Amino acid sequence: MSRTQPARRPRAEDASPETTAPLAGAPADLVIGPLGGFLGYALRRAQLAVFEDFRRSVGRLGLRPAQFSVLVVIDASPGLKQSEVAAALGIQRTNFVAMVNELERLGLIERRPLDRRSVALHLTPAGAAKLKAALQAQYAVEERYARLLGPGGRERLLDLLGAVQTAPREG
Repeated sequence: MSRTQPARRPRAEDASPETTAPLAGAPADLVIGPLGGFLGYALRRAQLAVFEDFRRSVGRLGLRPAQFSVLVVIDASPGLKQSEVAAALGIQRTNFVAMVNELERLGLIERRPLDRRSVALHLTPAGAAKLKAALQAQYAVEERYARLLGPGGRERLLDLLGAVQTAPREG
């Protein structure tokens, strides 16, 4: 009967010391050491690429990623309190208040009083129209990534990213 060895935790030295830089505009032979083998680095580079795609598609409609996310959540759950939307998206309260002020100034959302101390957030008709156009643009980006990642790849990537998000933190 054979015993299987427990999986070994990855170590920094396991990353290839000869990783070349996957940076736009960088010399093709630029060596970045083990950096290219670190998950955080790869996630950040992927985030930058995805945000650039967002800027070229949804951004042309005048929305930033966080604003788009706020509109999506308000549309999916109208009447949430500001604190609930901020918590759902992981946005600090002070930053969120400024964002809500801007979205309200742009005529995309409105605050409706719930009681003397809290307000509910709702899309305006202009906000609903802007979100509809933004979603169409974002769905096209998502379809492009689905083709890039192959059959089941997008879903697998989302599962893996979910695992990273919900993993217990050490230290």
